[in-house]
Order: sequence, then structure tokens, then C-alpha cells
Amino acid sequence: MSEIINTDICVIGAGSGGLTVAAVAAQLGADTILIERGAMGGDCLNTGCVPSKALLAAAHRAEDIRGAGKFGITATEPEIFGPGVQAHVKGAIAQIAPHDSIEKFEKYGVRIIQADAAFTGPDEVAAGDARIRARRFVVATGSSPMTPPIDGLADVAYLTNENLFELTEVPAHLIVIGGGPIGIELAQAYRLLGARVSVIEMMTALGGDDPELVAVVKASLAKDGVEIFEGAKVLRAGPADAGVMVEFEKGGAAQKIEGSHLLVAAGRRPNLDGLNLDAAGIKTNAKGIRINASLRTSNRRVYAVGDVAGDQQFTHVAAYHADIFIRNALFRIPAKLDRSAYVRVTYTSPELAQVGLTEAEAKSLGGQVRVIRWPFSDNDRAIAEGATEGLIKLVIGRRGKILGAGIVGAHAGELIQSWGLAISAKLKIGKLANFIAPYPTLGEANKRAAGEYFTPSLFGPRTRALVKFLSRFG
Repeated sequence: MSEIINTDICVIGAGSGGLTVAAVAAQLGADTILIERGAMGGDCLNTGCVPSKALLAAAHRAEDIRGAGKFGITATEPEIFGPGVQAHVKGAIAQIAPHDSIEKFEKYGVRIIQADAAFTGPDEVAAGDARIRARRFVVATGSSPMTPPIDGLADVAYLTNENLFELTEVPAHLIVIGGGPIGIELAQAYRLLGARVSVIEMMTALGGDDPELVAVVKASLAKDGVEIFEGAKVLRAGPADAGVMVEFEKGGAAQKIEGSHLLVAAGRRPNLDGLNLDAAGIKTNAKGIRINASLRTSNRRVYAVGDVAGDQQFTHVAAYHADIFIRNALFRIPAKLDRSAYVRVTYTSPELAQVGLTEAEAKSLGGQVRVIRWPFSDNDRAIAEGATEGLIKLVIGRRGKILGAGIVGAHAGELIQSWGLAISAKLKIGKLANFIAPYPTLGEANKRAAGEYFTPSLFGPRTRALVKFLSRFG
């Protein structure tokens, strides 16, 4: 007979969102069950954020060696040892894994069930030999790589982020289908590690970001030698003498590329299979589980967090979702999603970061919009480090309201955080302009960009006239 478990919180999925909910709930005294059929840590730890950033770190070190000549250091072409790169990637995962381990969560008081989970009704989930009845359920099953309907794709051994990091050697020629953040990051990483790389994108590469900032990244990719075919529709794939062939149409003409490896990075789909959501009365749409602003599904007992909830697919957004759930379900404090300060970063070189509205998005809403730019080439620290590529771009509304900020340049992912805080705290541009930034730092560029907002009025005729008038009094 099945074991019947009555609990306060039942979490399905041990990725970022699910782990955060389980850890906090258990430490707050709630009886908590966590169900996971795969590896603890989910996609981010095992096949996503952590391994991809470790791979990028290795690639950037290789490029640092090539570029050492500008600092008066003899530059050489680095020798890339594939197994060593993979060991670094695996080592990063192994070092972080204990933070997400079963042992650690059991110490918090979480009961872990390693099995598939399926709803059997509106208030019950079956997992292995257990049936769990909970006051609140949290679905946090994440997402998986989407396989586009490409003729012949099933006949080739293609890669996704789920098996890419098992490679022990750098591909001779990597073909990437998909020019979103994942595809572009991995394209640049393998190019800097010595592979020839070709990216095929149906629309425009990094199309969700500000085109002005994306242009800087594209120029860097072109300089690195990454081939990007935009506006290209993939027609079919198949085996070839080199390994794999992809045929695509661009500008009305058919083209064909042969490579050693094929990476499919054409988007992600929510992990809904096998959950039997209909039995619980949980409605879905094309993006995932339908939620309201409090993350509640059509079943009031059930919440959804992370990628499966159809929101922006980032680890930090999943953690934010977990915080919303905790406030609503455990503290009974009404909390709703606020997407105005969502930050996204593409970890290319240079990095690309955005928070809030882009220039185009702000102007489409109407109202007063002012755009301010500050180049890295005017930052003394960037000059000293030879990292002058890029700019800060601010989108400012009426009375100094910060609508959005975008940064392309060195450490953009770190620099964007000041703007994310400013938007979430509803600070106006003057607060950042008056901040005392240490010199010389890249962060000083944020202050200088903010100060640029006041330049026209500060040095305008009215201010000059005021200063001249006041000078009469000694």
C-alpha cells in the first residue's frame, strides 16, 4: 500500500526556485516535502548557468593570453587542452553541488523523495510509493531545451545544453542553431577556445535586447571570427563527411554548412509532461502553467515558480518567485510580481546587461523619454585596463524617473545591479548622480552617466545667469 503523507508544503522540482522554497519553508518550521526525479540543483547547476559560465571563464582566459601584447607582455597562441577545460567545468559543478545536496536539505528538515511526481487530484500528488497531501503545492519543474521541427534533425547526433558539457575535446567546427543568449554565449566560448563557429538565427541575434547595445556585442563576435547568419530559416539537417550538415535559406537563396558538431539552442519549453495537471484542475498555456500575480494557479492550493510558470527564464527570477510564494503562503503578506526591475545578462565579452525598459519599449508607451549615453572610453579604470569597449545607456522619464538601463562592456552584469536597485526602490536619477563613487572604478561610470542627466540644466544659460547674479554679492 502507498504511504500517505500529510504535510504543509510539497515542492515538485529541486532547481533554484524549488530549493529556495523548500529551504526557507523548512527553516521556518513548515513540514516540507521536496520531490525531484533527477539531480539536485536542476538545470542551472548541472547543465545551465554554472557549466556555461565555467566554460566561458576558460575561454576568456585563453583570449587574455592572446591579447597580452597590448600590456607589454609577450602574447602567444594558447594551447587548449580539452579534457582540462572539461575538468574545470565539472570541478565548478562539484564545488557548488554540496549547497544543493540532499544531505544539506535533510539537515534543514526537508524530506526528499526521489521519484516522478503526478497529481492524482486537486490536493494530492503521487511520487514513488507515496501519496502526498499538502496544504500548499509548489510546481517548480523548470524547462528543457526545445527541439525545433527540422527535417532530418532526428537523424544526427545533435547537442543541447544537456549534453554539450560532456564534450572532452573542442569541436573542429560547431554549428549553432539559435542566436539567443545561450547560443551566442556558447558560440563565443568555443570560438575563443579555438573552434570554428557558425550561428544560424531565424530572426536577429540577441533580438530581445537593445539593438544599439547588441551591435557592440556583434562587432566583438565578428572580430573573434564567429559567423552569424541572421534572417536564416533552417530547412534540414543531416549527416555529412565532416560530421553534420545544415541547409538553410537566407535572402531567398539556399545555403549549406558542414561542421563537426551541431548545437541546438532554439529556445526552451516548460517541463509539464507527466505531472497530470488536469487531475488537479491546473490550467496551462503555450508558456507554461497559468499563474496570477501572486503565482497562484487555477487551483488555489497550487503555486508555480520558475521557468514552468512562463515568466522570464532566469535562475534569479525563480528565486524571486520563491520569495513571493513565501510571503504569500507562509506569512500571509500579500505580495505580487513586479517585473519592472527584472535584470538580464548575457555573459559574452563584452557583457550585455539590461534592466527595465529599453529605449524602444519606453517610446512605444508614449510620454517623455530622454536617453543618456556614457561611453566606457571616458572611464579612467576602463582605460587603465584596456577595456574601453561599450557604453552605459539610460532611459529616463519625467522628473528624473529611471525607466530602464542597458550596459554593454566589461563587468556589465555587476554594474547593472545599481540600476536594478534604483528601479526597484523607485529612486530618481539624482540619487545616483549624488553618490560618492570610489576612483578609479568602472562603477564610477554609473555616477557619471547619471550626472549627465543634469548637464544641460547645470551649464545652461539660466544657471549661468544665476551664478553671475549671485557673484554681485561678493
